[in-house]
Amino acid sequence: MRAAVHTRFGSPDVVGIAEVAKPIPRKNDVLIKVHASTVTTAECGMRKGEPAWGRLIIGLRRPRKKLRVLGLEIAGVVESVGAEVSRFKPGDEVFGFTGFSAGGHAEYVRLPETGSLARKPANKTFAESAAAVDGATTALFFLRTKLGVRGGQRVLVNGASGSIGTYAVQLAKHFGAEVIGVCGPKNVELVRSLGADEVIDYTERDFTEDLDAYDVVFDTVGKSSFARSKRALRANGRYVPTTGLGNIFRSLWTSPRGGKKVVAGMSVDKNEALVFIRELIEADELRIVVDRSYPLEQIAEAHRYVETGHKRGNVVISVG
Repeated sequence: MRAAVHTRFGSPDVVGIAEVAKPIPRKNDVLIKVHASTVTTAECGMRKGEPAWGRLIIGLRRPRKKLRVLGLEIAGVVESVGAEVSRFKPGDEVFGFTGFSAGGHAEYVRLPETGSLARKPANKTFAESAAAVDGATTALFFLRTKLGVRGGQRVLVNGASGSIGTYAVQLAKHFGAEVIGVCGPKNVELVRSLGADEVIDYTERDFTEDLDAYDVVFDTVGKSSFARSKRALRANGRYVPTTGLGNIFRSLWTSPRGGKKVVAGMSVDKNEALVFIRELIEADELRIVVDRSYPLEQIAEAHRYVETGHKRGNVVISVG
């Protein structure tokens, strides 16, 4: 089968198309014919071998063999299942998260039946469904599970035009919060159209100078810090980063204390979240933003575009 493979760390040019062995499902596995995947900022980092501590997971000198095919978000059709699988059957249209095994940038991917996988939204294409996996479930994990966002709260989303940010704006509104989005000047209207009550153009205003203004600062792009954002938080406010190992330690340090805190974590098991997101999408209560779509053969170009830092929502890879 065809797959986008990288055997060393480096620029987008290290990713190329190669023939690799088609995976064989074991007794508890599901084999999926991939129709669409995405390229994310996280995968660009994995391709480069960054951050440095991440090499303990992805490989010290070169990518580990099982991570040479990237691709965390997928949508496709179940081709076959293992003998003990009961949750899915051949022909099911699914979307899901490949997790630490990656592998979505290929014609086929194998996932365990218990993995982060669900039937895709019936009213969306495979491309749209692939773009509604990690960003949406990560935003849901923090806003609902970690924070319990509710009416009466003011939630600021930094990076409101990105993959996590576009979903965070909509989900925070869904839970009843007043939402303030932060983005660049070209994306102000997009963020407003997603339901933000106020949009801050970061080239004109620094939100960290808004004293005691927000219950939550949700930084989806790692462009701020707890130290700088602290003054913008109300008493008992929460600073929520989605990137950086250091923020995990800061959350542990601030959690036993009263007052303003860092809330960090990782959204790994996405099964229930995917069902929740699918239901919102099928009810037309959650919009999917796709910036660009590339065929698998142009995956290096997709990486180059994502690395500019100016994508709107999601960048999709068409595989099937």
